[in-house]
Amino acid sequence: MGSRKVEVRLDREWLETMEQPLIIAGPCSAESREQVLATAREVARIPGVTMFRAGIWKPRTRPHDFAGVGKEGLGWLREVREETGLKVTLEVANGHHVYEALKYGIDVLWIGARTTVSPFAVQEIADALQGADVTVWVKNPMNPDLQLWIGALERLNNAGITRLGAIHRGFSTYEKTVYRNAPRWEIPIELKRQLPDLPLLCDPSHIAGNRTYLGELSQTAFDLAMNGLMIETHIHPGHALSDAKQQITPDELSKLLKGLRFPTAQQSNGKTHAFLEVLRQQIDFLDHELLEVISRRVALVERIGEYKKEQNMTILQVKRWEQVLEDRLKQANLMGLDENVIKQFYQIIHQYSIAIQSRVMNEQIAS
Repeated sequence: MGSRKVEVRLDREWLETMEQPLIIAGPCSAESREQVLATAREVARIPGVTMFRAGIWKPRTRPHDFAGVGKEGLGWLREVREETGLKVTLEVANGHHVYEALKYGIDVLWIGARTTVSPFAVQEIADALQGADVTVWVKNPMNPDLQLWIGALERLNNAGITRLGAIHRGFSTYEKTVYRNAPRWEIPIELKRQLPDLPLLCDPSHIAGNRTYLGELSQTAFDLAMNGLMIETHIHPGHALSDAKQQITPDELSKLLKGLRFPTAQQSNGKTHAFLEVLRQQIDFLDHELLEVISRRVALVERIGEYKKEQNMTILQVKRWEQVLEDRLKQANLMGLDENVIKQFYQIIHQYSIAIQSRVMNEQIAS
């Protein structure tokens, strides 16, 4: 049985008028009226920034960490909009948050990663948004689960929200990386494939966890045809009450944006570059060859599974697997390939081989 086709109804007029790229900036947390307004005044001077963000309800891991100023911050955000002309946006995590935010006329709401992971919480928010005229962005869940992300978007869409978009902020991982959250770019790419009209922003602040990497992550996002950025910006990042290491000053944000390229997907006449098309055809040819090689490898794996069954051998042969991985990584290194990528590739191939051999053995047992 095939998977159900994903369908999300979007407001076409809104899509046509949305800024390209859309740049959202502001502090991780609204800490005081003075901090919020001082940051907003500086952010409003930066060309291209049209929306101000600030968290007033902060889902924190530990109960004694700063969890936001709460409802009081809504008044500060309203002042930001009135004084600077910037639209304002904040995170909501339950129906009560939605009610308060709408009461204060907040322009845009977003659902955070810790909330997206819970269908119950997302449904509560969707129920509270029934009939509301507001834009909503949905961050990816903390774990790399595309269906949870899509499900959250569908729940909001079913509630009548058609000004709807997604935000890629990376995924939690136990693996040691330079980033706070693994980008796993393939997941937002697949979201874009399934929902090509859905606006998709990148939150490089939460991916990086460190201001050092914001530039490179932001550029990658635009190279992957994302529609904009949400970057945490604080008037005094070193004194921030939450996520100080990943926030930058308004001046640093201005320099970062000036240093970015904003590539287009196609030529202005809508036709793909001829040279690019030639290269893509070569890629297609190589991919067909690669699939043929994988098919021949699968046939050999099936024969190995049959032999192991006849000889009463375990499917997993640890020493052989270690030998294969070591050999392939050495070869990859000599060929100038990224060892981490090749390692992940062979781990997937190995898992596939184990599954095939298990199927072969089970079929023989059933017969």
